[in-house]
Parts: sequence; C-alpha cells; structure tokens
Amino acid sequence: MPMHRGRGGRGPGRGSGRGRAPRGDVRTAVLILLGEEPMHGYQLMQAVADRSGGRWTPSPGAIYPTINQLEDEGLVTVTADAGRKLVALTDAGRQYVEERRETSADPFAGFANAEPADDLRGLLEELHSATRQVARSGSDEQRTAAAKILSDARRSLYLLLADGPKTPEA
Repeated sequence: MPMHRGRGGRGPGRGSGRGRAPRGDVRTAVLILLGEEPMHGYQLMQAVADRSGGRWTPSPGAIYPTINQLEDEGLVTVTADAGRKLVALTDAGRQYVEERRETSADPFAGFANAEPADDLRGLLEELHSATRQVARSGSDEQRTAAAKILSDARRSLYLLLADGPKTPEA
C-alpha cells in the first residue's frame, strides 16, 4: 500500500530525470525525510535534492501544500522556530510511516541508477555558480572571456541537437 492517496495511472518512468515527480512521490518523500528528523520546508526541498543527486528538486508549490495536507490529516505538526516553520511527524505520523515502510516504493530509488554524466541540471547549477563568481569578482577581461565561453557553449549545445559538429569552429 503506497503512502499516498493520489490518483493512479502514472507510469513508473514519469518524472524520472526531469526534476519532477508525481505528487504522491512528494508526499512519500516528505514523510520519509520527516521520519529521520524534523525539518523546515526549505530543508525538505534540499534533502530531496540531495537524496536524488540533484535530479529532483521539488518546488515550494509542491512541498508546502503537501505539508498542509499532512498537517490536516494529523500526520505532522508545524511549529514556529526562529521565524520559520518546523515540520515534525506526530505519533500518528510515525505510526503511518512505520506501517508502510516495507510496502511503499522508495521515491528516491529511480534516481539512484542514473549516470553522473546525465546530471545536466547539477552541472548547469555549477556553471551558474562559477559564472556568478566571475561576474562578481572578475576583471573586465575575465568577464568578456566568460561571455565568449558561455556563448560558445550555447552554440555547441544547439549544434549537438542538430547533429552537427560537436564543438564550435574557432
């Protein structure tokens, strides 16, 4: 019996590798993570991203309604903690998770088999971070060089899709 009551009909491959997952998977992931320790909403989003190797990062629009639903069902409590809302399982929530531990599908399992090279989202985030650093602290010459590198990378990706040369011509 799954940990969610969501609609059926979603195939096992839906959402894999694209950063999205069926709503029931968000619910199950939140319950599993809260079974380990109480967390804030942002911590839950980060924990899902960490557990999936950066391949699945639920949005606030997925996490917070799930928390509200779980609270309405009496499975979690939400308390103010330093201006942020801390979410924790209730006794009923712990029992709910424990009863389904053996029979529920692991919402993170589909991400474990993905190849590291397929993690384009993670690589893009690293590229974004490096670009921001150059923009903040690089010289004019370094920023100009970075702009060319980014432009060449964009062009190379489109050429890849067009089955053209794998690297841009100089």
